Amino acid sequence: MEFDFLSPVDNEIIVFKNNLSSLQLGSKVVFHTYTDFPDIDTVKIAIIGVLENRGNVDNGNENLNLDYIRKELYSLFPGNWHAAIADLGDIVQGNSLDDTYFALQKVATRLIRKGIIPILIGGSQDLTYPLYRAYDSLEQMVNLVSIDSTFDFGKQEEQISSKSYLSKIILDEPNNLFNYTNIGYQTYYNSQEEIDLIEKLFFDAYRLGEISNHIELSEPALRDADIVSLDLNSVISNCTGSFSPFSPNGFSGKEICGLSRYAGISDKVSSFGIFNYDNSSASAVIISQIIWYFIEGVNYRSNEYPFGTRDNYLKYIVPLDNDELVFYKSNKTGRWWIEIHFLTGRHNNLNKYTLLSCSHEDYLGACNNEIPERWWKAQRKNLI
Repeated sequence: MEFDFLSPVDNEIIVFKNNLSSLQLGSKVVFHTYTDFPDIDTVKIAIIGVLENRGNVDNGNENLNLDYIRKELYSLFPGNWHAAIADLGDIVQGNSLDDTYFALQKVATRLIRKGIIPILIGGSQDLTYPLYRAYDSLEQMVNLVSIDSTFDFGKQEEQISSKSYLSKIILDEPNNLFNYTNIGYQTYYNSQEEIDLIEKLFFDAYRLGEISNHIELSEPALRDADIVSLDLNSVISNCTGSFSPFSPNGFSGKEICGLSRYAGISDKVSSFGIFNYDNSSASAVIISQIIWYFIEGVNYRSNEYPFGTRDNYLKYIVPLDNDELVFYKSNKTGRWWIEIHFLTGRHNNLNKYTLLSCSHEDYLGACNNEIPERWWKAQRKNLI
């Protein structure tokens, strides 16, 4: 059984949560203990630790301890939430890195199939790869959003690591990746060749300054995501308290929690991972708040996509020289989508992606004959 890969939450955490107020989050969570396992049929969100750090090229020998994070998280007070939360414990290191990947893939696949959102608290960000592979049997194309200062391509011959996992996602079969979006890259950490490759593959990337100045630019990409992978190194060091390596630029605590809430509120996001934790108590504080905002978002999902009926949406048709763009605006949330026309016989797995999330600004631009860039890239991928 897939859940045999999960070890129970430490007794120290169970004792800690038993001493919390009934109003605190820990009292609202069911736990995998040495005597009990949660009834997953009643769960919507599952918190899982992954004690695997061997893919971290900077600190791969450090053993992870997630107790700090659990204590900080469960000490917080929940909002008016309805989604049931379980802490399923930890996936421990396998004999090899591949063993850990196998365990994570199996656990994530089982949860996602049941409509349960796994929140992974992990070691190295290469754990995004087995999380992506968890979608292999779901017969769908996958949109991956990475909140990261780098693209993590690495070299083709390089062994998979936290700095090269994306190459493996792109190259390995079966290839279920439809789109990759990077949010928060810092140009000086990425070669021009990598930046050019992002463009060549028709992927999306937003610089740190773009998102910091206009955080709402990230919302359509996060709304279209299936997987969101967050590298804690994208958060400014004086926020996390981690100064090894020193990172003078990055998202503030407020910004990273805003991005996390956007991810949670997306109707499509079905897995969320926070990676490259450094065992520090300061990092545990920001991670606990990132998780809190993600769960807050999940509880405020509007469940308006995929469209069951389009009666609750306003349709806007923008004529172009040789074509037209069709937009939809939700009467419920005011969010926007644009139609994508896939060619017959191409990308048969993409039937559910006939609508692409966009913004009101995209619609206004189209009215001035400016083609939305994300729409253009999606159309180009359709032709490949």
